[in-house]
Amino acid sequence: MKTDEKAAQDKKVRLENRFSANRGHISVNQVLISYGENSDRNVAVEETSVEIKPQEFVCLLGPSGCGKSTLLNAIAGFVQPTQGRVSIDDILVDGPGPDRGMVFQQYSLLPWKTIFENIALGPRLSNDIEASKTAENFLDMVGLAKYRNHYPAELSGGMQQRVGIARALATYPSVLLMDEPFGALDAQTRLVMQESLLNVWSKFGTTVVFVTHDVDEAVFLADRVLIMSASPGRVVADLRNPLPRPRSQNMSTRDDFNELKQQCLGIIREESMRTFELQNE
Repeated sequence: MKTDEKAAQDKKVRLENRFSANRGHISVNQVLISYGENSDRNVAVEETSVEIKPQEFVCLLGPSGCGKSTLLNAIAGFVQPTQGRVSIDDILVDGPGPDRGMVFQQYSLLPWKTIFENIALGPRLSNDIEASKTAENFLDMVGLAKYRNHYPAELSGGMQQRVGIARALATYPSVLLMDEPFGALDAQTRLVMQESLLNVWSKFGTTVVFVTHDVDEAVFLADRVLIMSASPGRVVADLRNPLPRPRSQNMSTRDDFNELKQQCLGIIREESMRTFELQNE
């Protein structure tokens, strides 16, 4: 077999393994995250444990400052737990890795590179011999093929975020981590992006952990909604979403949608009130 053919076959096997049903299992085991020492010590995440199954879509909700992003960054490997451990597929997370893609609220695209070059960068750095083809495929998937030679500043916010999602997925991670990715978008664009994300996710089955302040967004997207307590944060509720898939925005009028929404709002209100009371003691 020729070298290029063998590399292509190896890539195919690798991708098949990445998307097998048992990839993308996240384990957060008795993790505590704090900063500073002694009187200056600040606990961002109180001891907490979470198991996220392969291919699940999980949303993290909670009052501002409860440690949602800190916990997400621990899964990404950007933050090391003070105690406990985070693992992906039973492998300890001790830093960022190609098995985890990250999408931030700010689009974080390289402004001097075209849309195509931004998406192709990850595959090229991971020695994907078909990096250009991979970038083309993801451009098509997010509906931006005709903008391949444009620069980020020439695109709307929603389009830039679609590039960010394509770039994060172009290395075929088993876990996709998203930190309020639609928070800066207008309401209408946000709804379109939610449906677009679910469409892409349905094709890949990547495990997703999605941080949001928006209860409607969490209920629309998630298989499970994890609600964190007021600071120091810990998971205080793990709610299974009964909504069937595939989903569309008209589901927001369903009784089961609104029942879960009200349940989430009640827990978050309770935690927010607790924060307010602690701050005024």
